Amino acid sequence: MKIGYARVSTADQNLDNQVDALMAFGCDKIFQEKQSGKSADNREQLMLALDFVREADILVITKLDRMARSVLDLNIIAKRLVDKKVDLKVSDVITKAYVLKYQSYC
Repeated sequence: MKIGYARVSTADQNLDNQVDALMAFGCDKIFQEKQSGKSADNREQLMLALDFVREADILVITKLDRMARSVLDLNIIAKRLVDKKVDLKVSDVITKAYVLKYQSYC
């Protein structure tokens, strides 16, 4: 199953472009939130998405900074995904270099 996560930092920003991209990618469910990205712990929809995903699912985001704003948060999230055997797809950075970098955080 493909699970999408979209986030903007302020209430006056629009999620439409991200949601459209996630739908075009074929996401079955999309978690959306308007919340500052300073700490992943404070983002309810991200935590729900991480709880929702199951083994063999793919978590899809449009940009890496929509999910994590720090290496520490990225490391914590990556560990959760690896432990659950969930893949991460970042639609703006589909390169071998990115995959290797992501795997190095695990």
